[in-house]
Amino acid sequence: MKKYLNFSLIYAIIAMIGGIFYREVTKWNEFSGVTVLGKVHTHLFLLGMMLFLIVALFAENNNLHEQKSFNIFIYVYNIGVAITVVMMVVRGVLQVLNILLSSKVDAAISGIAGIGHILVGVGIILLLVALKNSKRLKNLYEKMS
Repeated sequence: MKKYLNFSLIYAIIAMIGGIFYREVTKWNEFSGVTVLGKVHTHLFLLGMMLFLIVALFAENNNLHEQKSFNIFIYVYNIGVAITVVMMVVRGVLQVLNILLSSKVDAAISGIAGIGHILVGVGIILLLVALKNSKRLKNLYEKMS
């Protein structure tokens, strides 16, 4: 449980840094429009901090760490969130600086961000499989049926 609370804390700190970065970069560049940078903060809070708080609650009572799908989830999900957020920062900084991109560079940024989103999705599925296969939750489900 402590490991997942640490993940949550790290994501919360990075989310706050992301919020400060957004505020300062837009202020320094006198940018007042909409940019992807504004969403980095909330993505990190929800996809990082909140998810790992919930994981910590389930992991404590269900021995999730013993499941292969859960251990794969940890790596795949964190890599996916990292790729997604980095590409959001790249896209947002380019928007703030008003740098025009060729269609190929624009597609590359979108493609890499898409890979990050796919990894996040696969990670969520792996987490749900681990929860579904948890003995304690299986017993609860059988009692309800």
